[in-house]
Amino acid sequence: MARKVPEIPAASLADIAFMLLIFFLVTTTMDVDSGLERRLPPMPPEDQNNDDTPPIKERNVFVVLVNANNQLLVEGEPLQVDQLRDKAKEFMANPNNSEDLPEKNYKEVDYFGEVGITKGVISLQNDRGTAYGTYLAVQNELVGAINELREELAEQKFGKSYDKLESDQQDAIKEIYPSKISEAEPKKVGGK
Repeated sequence: MARKVPEIPAASLADIAFMLLIFFLVTTTMDVDSGLERRLPPMPPEDQNNDDTPPIKERNVFVVLVNANNQLLVEGEPLQVDQLRDKAKEFMANPNNSEDLPEKNYKEVDYFGEVGITKGVISLQNDRGTAYGTYLAVQNELVGAINELREELAEQKFGKSYDKLESDQQDAIKEIYPSKISEAEPKKVGGK
């Protein structure tokens, strides 16, 4: 008498595969997209003529260059990314009214009286071969420098964090420390 080979029940195989799929979806960590939260300036009116824009003095421009090898050149000197924030803060604040840092316009600002507002602009230029991670790190340091200046002024003047201030108080601080970061189109300079 020939023995019959028992069959493996396949009906629950699909259920097991489905449960494994759900298990791996739930337990797998997903990379979170990194990026920058930036609000672009509004478009200038069509009838505005940009030819009458006065030239920007060299002392009012903080030049940051990033090459294809992810190296920084800040104001003509090599610099590490972790040193960039302090340099940018010093440039934008110009605490001692130094001749080689940006000029200031003095004007009346709510809550502060007459204050010197920097004419400084941060100019960022990347190479086409710059790694995205380096680009983000540089952008974060530059934006972080301005945010730290705002935070320090909020604590000094109002004794509160910048985020906890009323909107008109935040606007006054933004007027003193505006976010002026100009980004030029990437160029192919060399390297990779």
